[in-house]
Amino acid sequence: MSASTLSPLLVLVILVAYGVLLHVVGRVTAGGWRFGWRAAPFTGAAAGSATGEPSADTSGDGFFLAERRSRWYVVAFGMIGTSLSGVTFVSVPGLVGVQGFSYLQMVLGYVPGYAVIALVLLPLYYRLQLVSIYGYLDERFGSASGRTGALFFLLSRGLGVAARLYLVVKVLQWLVFDAWGVPFLVTAAAMVAIIWSYTRRGGVRTVLWTDTLLTGCLLLALFGTVWVLGNSLAGSPLAALRQVAASDYSHAFNFTNTAAPTYFWKQFLGGMFIAIAMTGLDQDMMQKNLTCRSLPEAQRNVLWFTVALVGVNLLFLTLGALLYLYAGTHGLVPPAQPDQMYPWLATHAGVPLVVGLLFVLGMVAVAYSSADSALAALTTSVCVDLLRIRARRTAQQEPLRRRVHVFVSLALVAVMAVFHVVGSASVIQLVFALATYTYGPLLGLFAYGLFTRNAVHDRWVPVVAVLSPLLTFLLDRHSAAWFWGYHFGFELLLLNGAITFLGLLALRKPVARRVEGC
Repeated sequence: MSASTLSPLLVLVILVAYGVLLHVVGRVTAGGWRFGWRAAPFTGAAAGSATGEPSADTSGDGFFLAERRSRWYVVAFGMIGTSLSGVTFVSVPGLVGVQGFSYLQMVLGYVPGYAVIALVLLPLYYRLQLVSIYGYLDERFGSASGRTGALFFLLSRGLGVAARLYLVVKVLQWLVFDAWGVPFLVTAAAMVAIIWSYTRRGGVRTVLWTDTLLTGCLLLALFGTVWVLGNSLAGSPLAALRQVAASDYSHAFNFTNTAAPTYFWKQFLGGMFIAIAMTGLDQDMMQKNLTCRSLPEAQRNVLWFTVALVGVNLLFLTLGALLYLYAGTHGLVPPAQPDQMYPWLATHAGVPLVVGLLFVLGMVAVAYSSADSALAALTTSVCVDLLRIRARRTAQQEPLRRRVHVFVSLALVAVMAVFHVVGSASVIQLVFALATYTYGPLLGLFAYGLFTRNAVHDRWVPVVAVLSPLLTFLLDRHSAAWFWGYHFGFELLLLNGAITFLGLLALRKPVARRVEGC
């Protein structure tokens, strides 16, 4: 990267402003008065009624479920920022220079995937009144299965959110803190400490509102950057959009080259199952949906969130095309790594300063939005699935939840420190590749539970869940030799789930445990 044109002081002002705003929102929401109604203190009572309406014994689950009183449109808007990440914010625009708009094929696959979530998974979660969605596996198969699902989520989401924060902290180090001699570990700990400070009391109840604020900042940065670059490139955003449409970058669909990773059906089906597995079977993403006041509101939230997410991703692709067109018009040579394109141009000499400021505004917003939600979800899963907090005495629950929240925060800092010591981009790529392997067993477990009536030998489920990713990895490594030159892409997730499903068939019992709603 070239030397940044951004003043470190300006970047620090943005960070401090974020910290102050988020802390204020955290105090307001956790303090009880939340936009017209008063929250009850924490208790461990069971979650709401079958319709999702809060009942007399559920209003205390503020940290885990926001007492199931959230407005669907607030959840839908905030989920935009949660579903993205610093990696998406940087990588999707850069990907345009290599693959054009082909990523749109995967985004379109999200649509049927989210339909499955709204019509199949959400009704199940609401009927069972779940706090953690892995409680379904617990009741359907047994405690070993429930804990297995939770552990796979904790592994994948924990490493994933640490990697996303690590990438953002690296950029902040380059922009600000290296010049001031601040060690990386201090910057990483400070970022996590800010997130811990505003989520420690309110949990998801706070995250719903902070993510609404952060998503607004993200969209402001995205729209603002497209507007500024469009004006600078073609005199107006509309004229710039016409240039994008006429360029080779706007090519989106590949229906002919079946061997290419950008083949339509490969990406479309990959997007569909990625949405089902990494949203519908992910506690982080589904926890917000479970805070809605009723099932119909949660389904409405998913519908409008899907529409918005497709639009936002299309705008990210448009931004990517504008970045490359701008660089070409001004004789700038893009960096060799596509991931560096956006931060490189945003801070390049000669580019309007406001582009760099908007980049920092959006990057930090999406980092906080994905990390605070993940921190609350990881805390919830450890408390509910592993430590069974709701079976403990009421007086023990709040102190235990606070200790877990601190422990998870420290664990994120420790993982980022490991990434920094290793110092290899391949480690980050490995973490995100790992998601394909960790969500596959979840896909197989939930599919088996939903589409069969058989029980399983619960104690052997962890063995199947571990063997399935290993077999998937083996098939992936030798696919070219064993399958006539075929290379797996995102369909690895589906293969992994299928292997888990077959393994569970081998463990089946003739009579299923009865679970309401199955």
